[in-house]
Amino acid sequence: MTTSPTMLRLMGLAAFSSMASMRVCDPMLVALAQEFHVTTGDASAVIAAFAVSYGVLQLIYGPLGDRFGKVRVIIGATSACAFFSAATAMAPGLAVLVASRAGMGAAAAGIIPLAMAWIGDQVPYAQRQETLARLMGATVTGMMMGQWFGGVASETLGWRAAFAVLSALFLVAAVLLVRQMRVSTIVPAQAGCSTGPAAAFSLAAYLSATRDLLRIPRVRWVLAVVAVEGALAFGTVAFVPARMVNGFGLSASAAGGVMVLYGVGGLLYSLFARRWLALLGERGLALAGGTLIAVGLLLLAWAPVAAWAIAGCFLAGLGFYMLHNTLQTHATQMAPQARGTAVTLFACLLFLGQSVGVMLMAASVDRGWLAPVFTAAAAGVLVLGALVARSLRPHLHG
Repeated sequence: MTTSPTMLRLMGLAAFSSMASMRVCDPMLVALAQEFHVTTGDASAVIAAFAVSYGVLQLIYGPLGDRFGKVRVIIGATSACAFFSAATAMAPGLAVLVASRAGMGAAAAGIIPLAMAWIGDQVPYAQRQETLARLMGATVTGMMMGQWFGGVASETLGWRAAFAVLSALFLVAAVLLVRQMRVSTIVPAQAGCSTGPAAAFSLAAYLSATRDLLRIPRVRWVLAVVAVEGALAFGTVAFVPARMVNGFGLSASAAGGVMVLYGVGGLLYSLFARRWLALLGERGLALAGGTLIAVGLLLLAWAPVAAWAIAGCFLAGLGFYMLHNTLQTHATQMAPQARGTAVTLFACLLFLGQSVGVMLMAASVDRGWLAPVFTAAAAGVLVLGALVARSLRPHLHG
């Protein structure tokens, strides 16, 4: 293993695939509802199942990464993703599809958060936000492609083809990571690997370590904030394609194309993260991010024409990654002595929050309450951005 750009790029490929798999179902909801003769809200169980298992399994991957090495665990998780993607492609009904998506989320949970923690081990704090932003570029691109290809595949090749392609992509990433690990040379501790035999997992020790982390006020604050962010900002994203299809008459592929703009906003942030950080500072990024998300959600809720809603999708994406990248950076520093566990707790709360948001949105979309709920989420995230901006304080670099 190596800290060279090659290893970072391969982790980016795995992260790209993980995020694509996470968001690929968003533009499929209407098509899945029609195929399985259920409501759009019922079909959204494929998203909630992924989010719940993704969040809960963070509690396992954190200590595994700390004990056995983050890169090794990422390789195992990527390989499992290839298997579950193939199983999803062959699901005979909605119940099996939901179960296989839950397995997919459980496997994907070991990729992006541990890659973040690995960067936290390797990169000094002063350069960490920029490096995390590069990883974010891969995840955002994966989100964009997943949302676009999910819509296109559901209309042309069939939704199953999307999962078959994802399975192949995960397999390629896993093989390349294994090859890179074998041909490179590095001190094991540098790679985030154990330097000796791994101790057996102790539930009591893990619970004790988690309890110690939760005693730290800053840890509790960051985890609470990211859970609310997940519900308000991330939970609403899953229903933007449904809003575009049902509200403006767009096709599934066109709605998936609109969602690409959400990712474009995030990609734009990742490309200019250094400049915006220098210009606005962390507090300015958090405040601007919350404001842009709120404006984007309001446009999506009340726009009289599709063009305004499309602009809102872009603004919401740009704002989300401004706010979330700031929180990510502080998550890598909130408990350096147990960074893998701390960062995966962070991801756990993000996706548990998202699952709550998805379930609330599922109830609202079937009742025609989408616009009011989007409005409430906009107000909530505006307040959240202001609170985060007020709470941020300088950290020691290094």
